[in-house]
Amino acid sequence: MRKPVATFVSLALILSGCGGGGGGGGSVVTPPAVTVTPTPSVATGCSLRERQDWAATQLREWYLFPETLPASLDPSPYATLGDYVDALTATARAQRRDRYFTYVTSIAEENAYYASGSSAGFGFRLGYDSAGGRVFVIESFEGTPALNAGIDRGAEIVAIGTSASNLRTVSAIMASQGAAGVSDALGPSTAGTTRMLRVTDATGTRDVTVAKADFTLAPVSSRYGVKLIDDGGRKIGYLNLRTFISTADSALRSAFAQFKAEGVTQVIVDLRYNGGGLVSTARLMGDLMGANRSANDVLDYMTYRPEKAAENQTRYFQARTESIAPTRIAFIGTGGTASASELVMNAFIPWLHADAALIGTNTYGKPVGQIAVDRAACDDRLRVIAFAVQNAARQGNYFDGLAGTMEASCRAGDDIAYPLGDPREASTKAALDFLAGRSCTAIATGGQGTLALREGARELLVPERPSTAQREVPGAF
Repeated sequence: MRKPVATFVSLALILSGCGGGGGGGGSVVTPPAVTVTPTPSVATGCSLRERQDWAATQLREWYLFPETLPASLDPSPYATLGDYVDALTATARAQRRDRYFTYVTSIAEENAYYASGSSAGFGFRLGYDSAGGRVFVIESFEGTPALNAGIDRGAEIVAIGTSASNLRTVSAIMASQGAAGVSDALGPSTAGTTRMLRVTDATGTRDVTVAKADFTLAPVSSRYGVKLIDDGGRKIGYLNLRTFISTADSALRSAFAQFKAEGVTQVIVDLRYNGGGLVSTARLMGDLMGANRSANDVLDYMTYRPEKAAENQTRYFQARTESIAPTRIAFIGTGGTASASELVMNAFIPWLHADAALIGTNTYGKPVGQIAVDRAACDDRLRVIAFAVQNAARQGNYFDGLAGTMEASCRAGDDIAYPLGDPREASTKAALDFLAGRSCTAIATGGQGTLALREGARELLVPERPSTAQREVPGAF
């Protein structure tokens, strides 16, 4: 008798980039976890056909939109497991419900990222302007090669090469190959990959040689992640969260403990580039702004397809010693804001109504999440869209972004001329205006969310086949 396939299933909410404007992905969550073992029906080997058959079996068991799966699909024409999964989910993608949210990744790579933020790269986040053929540094991370080389927010990458002799202008790359060409020119996400970058910033133009290295991403920046802003005598708490990973939990608790000690009741929660992550961390963030919520108040509902209803969850607010009771919350978001970030924003609509606002631009639009099904012998983790999330009012159909769901919004740009959290920066200034009751222009609704950072051409640069870190931290290289 064939032994069952050992399978681990966990909950997930993240953004997954695809070709610079693609879909959303998943992340590991414990607790809570779905501790079931899907019925195996395929061999346990690692041939392409065995892996394809295994993936099809898991999709038929768990996929949130089973009616969209083809009755049968011959896997033989597909050269990779990822291509076959994309073909199986093509109908749901055409319906805008699964924008590459279902995908295959590496167990080892994903576990390393979610446990500590471990990845390899230059350590900056890039945005591009396709019309202008330009690429900008949107953010640099502490302790990384990029920041150590003096490359930070606001810098422009004007040329890329492996040496001075083959530097190629970004405008030429964009003209011939588009954004994908820039991703390719930056090289693979492996430590030791070296590039010469021509950088223009406030200090002038210079050529810098930078090598990718393994680094641990701090989910809350030590430079601007937590601040107290004095706005005309009012004390405003500012928090910027890059990603929902387990190491964010202590940083979040510390931030809100500081806000509580200072008597803060109005906060800016900056999630403008946050592609999502752990559901457990998203729920912790909700709790930390729920001091005035009771144990019977719903934070979110998580709903599976009917035959998996036993897995459904209702999550209530939980008391935390560091929690504050905000009277107004300004959530800064962009098209790079997705999944777990949207869960947190959406959760406060029934409780704060128009006192919780979206500031910036429309969010991505991902009200669904993944489970992770592992085929350990092959280092395959299949992320399957398996559940939908809703707030206490059962609002959750925001596939076109949250601008049409939030009861208040203020349109603002992402002004890379200033540091994040600087009161002069456009979105931070608009957030302060909202909290003070000053007037603003609402964010336009309509049209599906993209990775746009402002009401112009610039959006986050994401490779066609992103690493785990690039799914969670869109724009990271």
